[in-house]
Amino acid sequence: MMTDFDVVIAGGGLNGPALALALADAGLTVAVVDARPADARAGDAFDGRAYALALASQRLLAALGLWRDLADKAQEIRRVEATQGAPGDGPGPFGLHFDGAEIEEGRLGYMLEDRFLYRALLAAMRDRVTHLPGVSVTAQQVEGATIRVALSDGRDLRARLLVGADGRQSGVAERAGIRRTGRDYGQIALVAAVDHALPHHGTAHQYFMPTGPLAILPLPGNRSSIVWSEAAAQARAIIALPDAEFLAALRPRFGDFLGEIRLAGPRFSYPLNLTLAERYVDARLALVGDAAHGVHPVAGQGLNLGLRDVAALAEVLVAARRRGEDIGAELVLARYQDWRRPDATALALGMDGVNTLFSNANPLLRAAREIGMGLVDALPPLRRGFMRQAAGLSLHPMPRLLTGRRL
Repeated sequence: MMTDFDVVIAGGGLNGPALALALADAGLTVAVVDARPADARAGDAFDGRAYALALASQRLLAALGLWRDLADKAQEIRRVEATQGAPGDGPGPFGLHFDGAEIEEGRLGYMLEDRFLYRALLAAMRDRVTHLPGVSVTAQQVEGATIRVALSDGRDLRARLLVGADGRQSGVAERAGIRRTGRDYGQIALVAAVDHALPHHGTAHQYFMPTGPLAILPLPGNRSSIVWSEAAAQARAIIALPDAEFLAALRPRFGDFLGEIRLAGPRFSYPLNLTLAERYVDARLALVGDAAHGVHPVAGQGLNLGLRDVAALAEVLVAARRRGEDIGAELVLARYQDWRRPDATALALGMDGVNTLFSNANPLLRAAREIGMGLVDALPPLRRGFMRQAAGLSLHPMPRLLTGRRL
């Protein structure tokens, strides 16, 4: 049996469902093929996984009708403090101090737990999108003005366009012969949440350590999410430690500014690399999110970059549909690639450069970094420019969904 859709999306994480909702709201028929069971991440238990949402990403969620139910679960990021440091030494004398009060929005973004965001996307898809959990795409074949998509359960789907939102090891991209470039960072990210005695006041901290950055990101209450990037060999040793010893290794890096800390949930780890697709489109195919660009988490921009892709691709496809164009045509998809690839590549390489520059103990580079951060911090217009860029407010042209407007 063959089932027809305008768009089939491979990948049911976050970017895939967000794109599906944006397209469905504009009248397109969409199927999301999700390799995981429907309730894979929809439980109520706190597990510490959370995302730093740029203001533009929050506005996209509002445009999709999701933010109303998420707002009371999110934590505003009001300030960001970025400094150099070393375990046991505390922060360096110079750093970057970003205050949301300096921009008209009054905040820099939000922290939101994975469980709440995923659950909201899943619930919204229920009546608007054909969600196919527990199956995966096994083959794809362009057939004239459509693409045939074979599923692991034996079903076939047919669509005008197939979108790969299936991560850094994208099978959609691989089957299309889209090559990737990048490198391994030799680092592993340790992710957890901690409860602390003192309030964080909505401030996020980024410590640049010689072996990798440590981010301390505010969650509701006296709780923070940590993303601790460490040299791979050391990270593996830390991963193997019991909770008490893990905390003992974390404390000299974390510091005592939030008082006593304790683990608030399970720990996770994942290797860090840079991976960029050589192109974002092929015949009746487009890539979004990590399938197009997997980046270092140093600035917490991974999901935000993916949602920028979602906003741009949705706008291109909906506009083409309203003009009577074939949404899977080469010229239509080229508009998406031309819109997104330069921005995403520049940000990916920028984060790569920051990690390379800061993840070392060279004393000359350390002094130069201190001076550079101090100079930026002393120039309010430049500092505000960095803030607006991190908040996703400086894109040009700006996709409608990232301004909170529907398509």
